[in-house]
Amino acid sequence: MTASPLRKDAVRNRQRIIEIGRELVADGTPIQLNEVASAAGVGVATVYRHFPTPQALIEAVSVDGLETLIQAAKQAAEQDDAWAAFCDFLVRFVDAQLTDAALSPVLSASTAALPGTAHLLDQLASLFNELFARVRAAGRLAPGITLADMTPLMCGIAFSARMHAATDPQEQAAAGRRYLDVLLNGMRAR
Repeated sequence: MTASPLRKDAVRNRQRIIEIGRELVADGTPIQLNEVASAAGVGVATVYRHFPTPQALIEAVSVDGLETLIQAAKQAAEQDDAWAAFCDFLVRFVDAQLTDAALSPVLSASTAALPGTAHLLDQLASLFNELFARVRAAGRLAPGITLADMTPLMCGIAFSARMHAATDPQEQAAAGRRYLDVLLNGMRAR
């Protein structure tokens, strides 16, 4: 059974709630659904009907970023050189986390609040697993590096770059790439 399509006003309300959520996440402001309702000019029940938890709203904000990462992983998978594909994807992964503040909390959460997010995360994980297996099979990774290490390491790089003394997004991105270079140098098979 499929859900019936939303009315036009419900679509507008949902989009407005997501816009407010995006602004709050970008500013680093914790999501309080009652405050989101007020800022969006809708009732609290409307917000809760669309997003039962703050995590659900953050996940809705992250959809574009997750879809972009999925496309980046697909493009990387098409490259012939396994190491270059792996590195290129990780650069895009770090850059995405630094430009989209909703990605890190969604990527580091133990479970997804929304089925759509779970589906996107599964797609991304599957594609990344293929990139990782390919670079491992090519003998390009140092022994001991596991797939389970990757998400904490990548989220850690983004966190460290955001904590960098520079507040300029370009300087933070440069710091993130330097940190990623250090990590990749340590991960590369000798």
